[in-house]
Amino acid sequence: MTPEPNQPSAGVLFTDQYQLTMAQMYFRRGLHERPAQFDYYFRNYPDYGRHQAGYAVFAGLAPLLEWMEGMRFTDADLDLLRSQMNRKGRRRFDDDFLEWLSANGAFGGVSIRAVPEGRVVHALAPVAIAEGPLAMVQILETSLLNHLNYPTLIATKAARIHEAAGGRPSLEFGMRRGPGAGANAGGRAALIGGADFTSNVGVSHELGIDPKGTHAHSMVQVFMALGEGELEAFRAFAEVYPDDCILLVDTIDTLESGVPNAIKAFGELRARGHEPVGIRLDSGDLAYLSIQAAAMLDAAGFPDVEIVLSGNLDELEIWQIRAQIQDEARRAGVEPERLMARLVYGVGTRLITSQGHEALDGVYKLVAIRDGADWIPAIKLSDTPEKVPIPGDKRVWRLYDARGFATADVVATADEDLTRDELVLHHPHREGVYRVIERGAITEMEELLVPVLNDGKRVGPVAGLDELRARRIEDLARLDVGVRRLVNPHIYHVSLTEAMKQLQLRLIEDARGR
Repeated sequence: MTPEPNQPSAGVLFTDQYQLTMAQMYFRRGLHERPAQFDYYFRNYPDYGRHQAGYAVFAGLAPLLEWMEGMRFTDADLDLLRSQMNRKGRRRFDDDFLEWLSANGAFGGVSIRAVPEGRVVHALAPVAIAEGPLAMVQILETSLLNHLNYPTLIATKAARIHEAAGGRPSLEFGMRRGPGAGANAGGRAALIGGADFTSNVGVSHELGIDPKGTHAHSMVQVFMALGEGELEAFRAFAEVYPDDCILLVDTIDTLESGVPNAIKAFGELRARGHEPVGIRLDSGDLAYLSIQAAAMLDAAGFPDVEIVLSGNLDELEIWQIRAQIQDEARRAGVEPERLMARLVYGVGTRLITSQGHEALDGVYKLVAIRDGADWIPAIKLSDTPEKVPIPGDKRVWRLYDARGFATADVVATADEDLTRDELVLHHPHREGVYRVIERGAITEMEELLVPVLNDGKRVGPVAGLDELRARRIEDLARLDVGVRRLVNPHIYHVSLTEAMKQLQLRLIEDARGR
């Protein structure tokens, strides 16, 4: 379902029911305007089964902030809440609470510190911290998670595909398989994460890039059904798009019909003063077919024509295709490096659905509530250690080693001094697991969380696509190659300072004692 702008599902009621029932309970207890802090973070990197991610790329922040700026409870929203009845047939939401929402039900009192969108982020370290009146930051939870989890998942997948492609262009082709209107969020995230272009026309125009696409098998089928054949279909397409001619060659038989007919159409195109752009292979053994097609194109005098590969690709498939070309191309008289330099990868379903790991384990947890001038840290216990949050008001730092590479993301208390001679860095959930870093081994210390929303208003200009991509590129260049590995990546350290670890342990002990 794609909600219309005036539908409840497109407005502030884009939330879960229990956020509203909790908000009314806070109102009844006089807690609704008490300042509170919630951390957004994810617990685990995507694990796709045969391969795993060792990092993530943060995406979705700008659309979230835009949504927050324009949202408030309207009269129509309040009428819908007024119509809800409990099991006894009585009103679920009372008039005094709805009147408070009418006057205060917006995000004007909410501020957010976050890692800038497009940057590399890591499991367990807070990616964003929301602060504001308890009732409203509670209501924010569902939409925040919806806006950030899926785009971060897709941007991460796109970054891995970009790495696997060895610098060659990748195209996002997944709109038809995406989750409804979420395909727009996925398309945007893919572009941030590493896709060079998308077939999604609307998202392309919104972000100021050229949408990409070739043609479908149906175009060739039309000419076949009318008795004119594949070659005539290619000629017609080349006539209409002489300077953007990419032909899909596997409707009948790739090597016996498609490529030979494409070569004929390309020759006629060149005779009219135009150069063909490429062919597309969408099925079969893509490595073998690209080798054979390259040999045929080279022999026909088209050594620079691109070969676009599509059809159930992901980062592992691309990696395997490139390895197979490296092994087999010379036997067909094709130089493997030259062939790989003309490949373009169209990635659809497996990117837009993040196949193998379909949901990011992103959570939004209360970590502190204000009492007068002080933040009172909050804790949640669990039999699963990874579900115990990092409590309290905090700052997050990225440490760089002598190589200039990121070596740890460190969660510290808000007023903590990290300039001492040595840092004792603790595992967030495993007691007794720590390491000591001498201050001299740290060449740079960067604070990750910056203000992005102040009392409901965005801070600073909205970053364009080029800037978002540049952030990812810079962060990945400073991330150890072992962490970037497609299969069994090294573990990147997310750690707690001594003071933060002691705060966490004390709160756990206090909670168990109570």
